Amino acid sequence: MAELAFDGADPDVSLLYDINGLAKAAPDWADRTVEYVGEYGCMAVIVLLGVMCWWRARSRPDAPAAVAGVIWAPLAAAVALLINVPIRGLVERPRPFLSHDGLEVLVAGKTDFSFVSDHSTMGAAVAVGLFLVNRRLGLVAMVLAFFQGVARVYMGVHYPTDVVGGFALGTATALLLAPLAQMLLVPLTTAVSRSGSRVLRGVVVAERRAPRPGARPDARDAQDAGDRRADLAA
Repeated sequence: MAELAFDGADPDVSLLYDINGLAKAAPDWADRTVEYVGEYGCMAVIVLLGVMCWWRARSRPDAPAAVAGVIWAPLAAAVALLINVPIRGLVERPRPFLSHDGLEVLVAGKTDFSFVSDHSTMGAAVAVGLFLVNRRLGLVAMVLAFFQGVARVYMGVHYPTDVVGGFALGTATALLLAPLAQMLLVPLTTAVSRSGSRVLRGVVVAERRAPRPGARPDARDAQDAGDRRADLAA
């Protein structure tokens, strides 16, 4: 398919120049920071949030289903990236710095097609997947995914609509396929939770220590209980 046509009056291109123009005015250390955040940092923290979400999901009454939801988050990202392969080949949109002059490109060597953004697709899919399990951690992941998308435009490697398209693809994949994923994953996590291996059971269900007589629940127990009530109410 012929490449998408853009001219200087296009709002997508105008916004690209506005955001990327900040890189020209910023000091070198700021550009290097945004480069790291947009390329690796945000995604690394989102992965860390996923680990935290899994750790807390193991203590929930519905631990097998909750852990299955956490497993679905990275799987949703993988599925969304596979869906993006034919989309990129169909649209064939070059990177913005190949079509427009005067951009400050912070990461060289990006020669593959631009639409849609893989980083934004992955970030949105994982964040939405985590949100389905834990509202608070999921919201934090969503904020990080948003900043990662803005950073990709700041770096000069994506148009704003590449990022928006990635958000849409990742979100749709995580939401629409979640029921099917749960149907397939919950029996697996349930079987693991009933395994004779203590190590395997610990992957899905946290071992609970008997409380001391008269002991009051600690703050984390209270917070987990509040999260469970909020999830049930939702």
